[in-house]
Amino acid sequence: MKISARNQLAGTVTAITAGAVNGQIKVDVGGGNIITSSITEEAIADLGLAVGDKVTVLIKASDVLIGK
Repeated sequence: MKISARNQLAGTVTAITAGAVNGQIKVDVGGGNIITSSITEEAIADLGLAVGDKVTVLIKASDVLIGK
């Protein structure tokens, strides 16, 4: 599969928190960095995600916001 997202980080699922419609997936990408993604419960089931799974985090964003 080809995709346009150039920011790809390999990691391991460390936590899955179920929600009514969307769940939160926490992925350890190394160096003490955890990325959290909110995806539908349907997508979690379709991907068969489980804690310990090796996954790739794909980041495609038109804006990067910083606040202080």
